[in-house]
Amino acid sequence: MSLNRFFAAFPAGLVLCSGFALAAPLELPPLSDASNTAHLPGKVVWADLVTPNLAEAETFYSGLFAWTFRDIHTPDTDYAVALADGRPIAGIVQRAMPAGEQRQPNWLTFVSVTDADSAARIAVQDGAKQLAKPTTYPGRGRQAVLAGPDGAVFAILASASGDPGDYLAEPGEWIWSALLTSNPDAAAKFYQSVFGYDVFDLPSEDGLTHVVLSSQDYARAGINSLPKDSRHRRAHWLNFVRVADTDATAAKAVALGGRVLVEPRIDRHGGKIALLADPSGAAFGVMEWTTNDTKTEPK
Repeated sequence: MSLNRFFAAFPAGLVLCSGFALAAPLELPPLSDASNTAHLPGKVVWADLVTPNLAEAETFYSGLFAWTFRDIHTPDTDYAVALADGRPIAGIVQRAMPAGEQRQPNWLTFVSVTDADSAARIAVQDGAKQLAKPTTYPGRGRQAVLAGPDGAVFAILASASGDPGDYLAEPGEWIWSALLTSNPDAAAKFYQSVFGYDVFDLPSEDGLTHVVLSSQDYARAGINSLPKDSRHRRAHWLNFVRVADTDATAAKAVALGGRVLVEPRIDRHGGKIALLADPSGAAFGVMEWTTNDTKTEPK
């Protein structure tokens, strides 16, 4: 089954929305503790969850993925760093969701750049909207939050420590990100301009567009058409965590207070994927991945 058909059941109300910025004094951990400081432009290197209930999110994700947390508090920010087997993998920031606003908790996708200011300028010149200007965070690097021409929100990060290497994600770590949009061809051109991606069209039997974005000979992310019946859904990024058993993970998510938005099913690469939501409603994917699967770019 194609990835697009998987997203056909994505609920219209569960769209990734608002941008997000932290208070400048907040000290965040480096992305990498390696001795080199190499950058991998175009690689998805981080994700932050914006949620109204930090404690609830910690309980859910620790139970689901065995993440541990290190809390960081300042007078105006409550933030937690999520660790997978001791390695920083994500952040959670507590932010109130005012009643009546068309926003909801969401995961924000961070893509690596070598120069945040330059990448932000290129993005804006190509039709993006800057939601949070480039800002430097001690220990982490310089980052900005943008909305692409189609409205999909994402962040860029020029890491001060370099980027994590291209190793196969372990269960409990992010393994894939996908953009759902009504105009995949235009989106591919935009992201290629900002990040220098190689762009590959994937064959499909559903008559819709499926694109892989690659850099350094490594598949970084996908772009997929929104289903034809999704005129009221907005473009959005969705991040996937690798799991050993999609069915068991989905059942555990429900037991922990989350929801199954799309039941586990076979994806084009042969493994099972599912779409879930945490107790606050933030959507994310889970995906099985065998050691025989590859993320090298298509040929």
